[in-house]
Parts: sequence; C-alpha cells; structure tokens
Amino acid sequence: MQHLEITDLCKTYKNGVKALDNVSLTISSGMFGLLGPNGAGKSSLMRTLATLQQPDSGQISFDGINVLQHPEQLRMQLGYLPQDFGVYPRVSALDLLDHMAVLKGVLNKKQRKEQVAALLQQTNLYTERKRAVSSFSGGMRQRFGIAQALLGDPKLIIVDEPTAGLDPLERNRFHDLLSEIGENIVVLLSTHIVEDVHDLCSEMAILAGGKVILKGKPASLTQQLDGMIWKKIVPKSALPVYQQTLDVISTRLTGGQITVHAISPTQPAEGFESFYPELEDVYFSALFGKQPEVKGGVIC
Repeated sequence: MQHLEITDLCKTYKNGVKALDNVSLTISSGMFGLLGPNGAGKSSLMRTLATLQQPDSGQISFDGINVLQHPEQLRMQLGYLPQDFGVYPRVSALDLLDHMAVLKGVLNKKQRKEQVAALLQQTNLYTERKRAVSSFSGGMRQRFGIAQALLGDPKLIIVDEPTAGLDPLERNRFHDLLSEIGENIVVLLSTHIVEDVHDLCSEMAILAGGKVILKGKPASLTQQLDGMIWKKIVPKSALPVYQQTLDVISTRLTGGQITVHAISPTQPAEGFESFYPELEDVYFSALFGKQPEVKGGVIC
C-alpha cells in the first residue's frame, strides 16, 4: 500500500500571496479528494507535490522517498494531469502518447506499443487514436490526459480540476475512469466541485486560504452535522434578514424560489425543517467557520 505524507508545507509567492500555510496531510492508497474554492491553494499544492516548484518549508514523503531531496525518484512513479495542458497541433493521439511514453522512460518498442494501445482502450479513445488531440472535445482531451498520466505504471496520480467544464455525460465517463484506476494506488483529486468528491473519494480534506480547515471521511463528516442543518424556502426580500440573524451557510435558487440552509443545534426560526445534511453542507459550514466542535463524541 502506497503512502503520501505531507508535513507543515508552506509556500509564499513573490507577490506576497501565502498559497500554502502549514499544510499537513496523510494520504494512503485510494481516491483522496482535496476540496476548496478557487484560490484556496489547491493548484499550488498539486504543483509542489508534482515537483514543479519548491516549498519554502516543510516535508513531503512518498513510500520512504524524501520528495524534496530526491524529486527524480518521485517523478519515476508519478502521473500528473494539470488543470490546463497543451498539445501539439496536428499530432494524433497515438503518436503523441507514444512520444510521451518515450519521455516517461518506456523505451522498449513492443512494450510501449502494447501500453499505448491498452491505455487508449482504457480511456475509450482507441477508435479516435488517429485524430489530432487538438481536435478533441474537452472530455476527450481530459481522458487523453489521464492516459498520459498512466504511462509507466505510476504509483501516485495527481489530477487537478479534471471535470471543470465537462458536460454531464463526459463527467460520468471521467468518474468511471478515475474510480477504476484509484483502487490500488494513490490518486489525489483536486477540485472545487463537491459532487466529484462525494462520488469518488473515501477520504477528503478542505483547503481554504492555504490552510487545511477540515479532513476526514465524507460519510463521517456528514454524519457529524446530522440534526444541525435546517432549511426553509424564503422570499428573496427576506433573505438579508435571515443572513444577519442566523448562521446561514448557503442559499439555493430553485424554481425561482430561494432555499436557505442554516446551521444550528436547535430550530433556528419558525418554518425551518431539519434534514440529513449533504457533503455540500459540510463544505459550506467549514468555509464559513460554522463547523460544530466535537468533544468526547458530543457535538457542542
């Protein structure tokens, strides 16, 4: 079983932005979701883990490898799908993946041919293998990105915002693909889409302002809020009053009406109904600093 250990990682850019603020995480084999809003520091953490930038301080260890001291050892075991990646124009998926396999160190021609064909099959791109990747749709390009990330049988795969902009069908295909590859290796999924973490990940952390503000199992974190989340449909004109007087964690516009979600140990106001929380409620309550304290198994 693979093991990634991140300890007290800090990174401040030249413009003064503190992207990572003492980030510590322990990640084992399987799908791990890193959830956070845009600008939370997720991509900075992904680039640091992928050895594309050095932190100011802290440690990263993967299966006994000191990643900061020996980045080349991690790169041999790493598959990385960044948020945006470019492709050569007019180069087919088959030729481009073969070229990337050479760069990844798969030098045996027969072995490389078999691996490239297998990955194109796995990502459902084999029938399109002779098409230029630059002509692919967003979803197809993301699947190609996973194919290149899987070259060389990596033990750690990092995917950064992989489903942003995908239509529902492509998003489901991508989910199926990620869940398939995430059974025996470490897959770190960085996203701001709560449903991605809910659907795929057995462990998660929420990052905001460069800090880890919550971590655990999605089911356990949701259960901790049971009995604490309330909702009510309210007129738009009344929304400011509720936001000023209650701990409102989110609002949703549904069918032209606004549903208010509030956190409280008791009914916060007349007309509010309690319901079993969703992971989105966990996410918003953490972002707004409304997570209840748990002492001795009792929510306070």
